[in-house]
Amino acid sequence: MTTDNRESRAGERDVPFETSSGKPVKLEYTPADAAGLDYLDDLGFPGEFPFTRGVQPTMYRGRFWTMRQYAGFSDAEESNRRYKYLLSQGQTGLSVAFDLPTQIGYDPDDAMAEGEVGKVGVSIASIEDMETLFRDIPLETVTTSMTINATASVLLALYVAVAKKQGADLSKVGGTTQNDILKEYIARGTYIFPPRPSLRLITDIFAWCNENLPQWNTISISGYHMREAGCTAAQEVGFTIADAIQYTQAALDRGLKIDDFAPRLAFFFACHSNFLEEIAKFRAARRMWARIVKERFGAKDPRSMMLRFHTQTGGATLTAQQPVNNLVRTALQGLSAVLGGTQSLHTNSYDEALSLPSQHAAELALRTQQIIAYESGVGDTIDPLAGSWYIESLTDQVEAEAMEYVRRIDDMGGALAAVETGFQANEIHENAFRIQRDIEARRKIVVGVNEFVDDEPPPEGLHKHDIEVGRRRAEQMRRIRAGRDASAAEASMRRLDDAARGADNMMPLIIEAVENYVTLGEICARLRGVWGEQWEKAGL
Repeated sequence: MTTDNRESRAGERDVPFETSSGKPVKLEYTPADAAGLDYLDDLGFPGEFPFTRGVQPTMYRGRFWTMRQYAGFSDAEESNRRYKYLLSQGQTGLSVAFDLPTQIGYDPDDAMAEGEVGKVGVSIASIEDMETLFRDIPLETVTTSMTINATASVLLALYVAVAKKQGADLSKVGGTTQNDILKEYIARGTYIFPPRPSLRLITDIFAWCNENLPQWNTISISGYHMREAGCTAAQEVGFTIADAIQYTQAALDRGLKIDDFAPRLAFFFACHSNFLEEIAKFRAARRMWARIVKERFGAKDPRSMMLRFHTQTGGATLTAQQPVNNLVRTALQGLSAVLGGTQSLHTNSYDEALSLPSQHAAELALRTQQIIAYESGVGDTIDPLAGSWYIESLTDQVEAEAMEYVRRIDDMGGALAAVETGFQANEIHENAFRIQRDIEARRKIVVGVNEFVDDEPPPEGLHKHDIEVGRRRAEQMRRIRAGRDASAAEASMRRLDDAARGADNMMPLIIEAVENYVTLGEICARLRGVWGEQWEKAGL
């Protein structure tokens, strides 16, 4: 076979061969495509700078990634039963999904919560709810990831309060709060307050956890939702790293030292269906972050330079048509994440395009991870695709595209300033439109949607939402408020008001408030009164 790079040859399929950002994929790759690669500077060894090949020297030969299944629905009691079932089936960490009212700061008896209580996640508003959610689950021994952003400080306070009631040693309590508000303004929309006070809450969590909860990952800087909204692999990395730079600078401006908080930063990426590009994406992200933290922020501790990340397979890639096909999509995406070196993984359930996961579907999603771990052999050696001319070339390409976005955002004054102009959101919208146009024109094939279509009926046994949960939760809230020490609760809320107007760290006061049975909605209402609310800008 020849080694030239001709654009086409007789007999090729008449389709665009390109990456997710529309860059052409060549017919073949040769040593010339990796000619500029310096092994020690660009790859190095696993567990060593620049961490391209992984953040641990033994990776999955030491232990497998944490197998999480994102779960939560109805009320705390129902979700507690699901968590205990998943743990009994071999899950090694919990990942909590909260309902929409909890995410945007409303109690379940608020008029704004009507019809949404317990619908897309679990409803949590009080310390009693959090106690029920983790009943018989010792928080010293199970790590918990909480997908929560605008109300992250309140949910973390509730978690800490329950850990204290369990008698846990807070120095041993581990987990993650997503706590990434910038991507909410960019792609997801579950924000409450304007960006600047929201950033203050995030850095308050950084500072408080540094002193009191040392095993906690204080933020999971998230490209996942931007990718789900329609961005490319390179945009996902570039926008996520730009957000990480903004959070890092905000913490430094608060007087924190880079090596005090950077080791506890975590990241969260999607894994979509372009198998090899996704592997390259993860490798590029690790190398980018290592160099930025070392060269831009002057970190000395190697742990500060490690991009540790959780992966979730692509929810936006799941189809309502022929949903069992989603098992195959999820297996390939999960395998891609593992080959890319993820630290923890959630595999989507095949029925999620139709409903919240049924118990059977959630079990199959967990079994998918276990088969990858225990049967495929891909964890036996580290970064097994390293040295592939295509993988190394693609890693360089994703990194270069992502760094160009970081430079553009820097020129705008940073991620916060770019958010305020709508830059990232507009870029994502443009690419999402391109993807949809390509699907409709059949330039991009989605099996079962625009090709290989049939009339297969939906599967049986889908999860059904309990329409009574809202009424039950409203009654619980009335009982909690009636039974608490009203004067202690009101005093806690007044102190929150004062702190929000000043500069004191909010976390100790939020913990005190929830321990006095002040609810999530009450705390957020007080903060809305001081800071106001953020509204979506016209045109975004």
